Amino acid sequence: MHFISEKLENYIEKHSAAEPELLQQLNKETYQKILQPRMLSGHFQGRVLSMLSKILNPKHILELGTYTGYATLCLAEGLKSDGTIDTIDINEELEDIQQKYFSKSTFKDQIIQHVGNALDIIPTLNKKFDLVFIDADKENYINYWNLIVPMMNKGGIILSDNVLWSGKVLEEVQRNDKSTPILLEYNKIVNEDSRVETVLLPIRDGLTVSRIL
Repeated sequence: MHFISEKLENYIEKHSAAEPELLQQLNKETYQKILQPRMLSGHFQGRVLSMLSKILNPKHILELGTYTGYATLCLAEGLKSDGTIDTIDINEELEDIQQKYFSKSTFKDQIIQHVGNALDIIPTLNKKFDLVFIDADKENYINYWNLIVPMMNKGGIILSDNVLWSGKVLEEVQRNDKSTPILLEYNKIVNEDSRVETVLLPIRDGLTVSRIL
C-alpha cells in the first residue's frame, strides 16, 4: 500500500535522483518474470536507501530479504571501497536473477549472497554492522532485532521495512492474521528500546530508521 497518491508519487520521483539504468532493467524484469513484484523497493524507496547509505558510508551492511536484489544494489552504492554487503534470502529460485544483476554492477565483488534461514546465518557472520535493512518474513522481525542490535556499531542504522503493513496496524486484527500482531509488537519494542533512537517514516509501506546510541 502507498500512503500518498500515485500522482504525487510520480511528482516525487521526477524531482528525486534518477533511477540508474541497471536498476531500471532489474525493475522491468522483476515485473515481467517474478511473482509478487510489488515487493521490489522501486525508484523512490531505492533512492532513499541509496541516500541513507551514502550519508552513512558503511563498511559492512546486512540485508535480510534479497528478493531480486534491487535494494541490495541501492544500499551498496554507499559502501566504503573495502566494504561488504551480506544479503540473505531463503528462496533459492531467485539466485539467478540476483546474480545476473549483481555481476553487472560495480559492486559485484562486495556483495556476499547467502541462501537459507536468516536466523541460522546471522550468528555465523563475524562482523560488526554499520547498516542493516530488515525486509524478510515479518513473523521473525522481533527475532531479527534481538540478534542484530548487539552486532551493530555505535551510530549504526537499522532500517525496518513494511512496518505500516498496508495500514493494517490501525485496523482490527483478523483472526488468521499472524503478521500484523507481530509488527504491532515490533514497532512498540523498537520505539521503546533504550539502545536506539527511532523515527517511523511513511515511505511506501512504512520504513523505520533506528540509530544505535
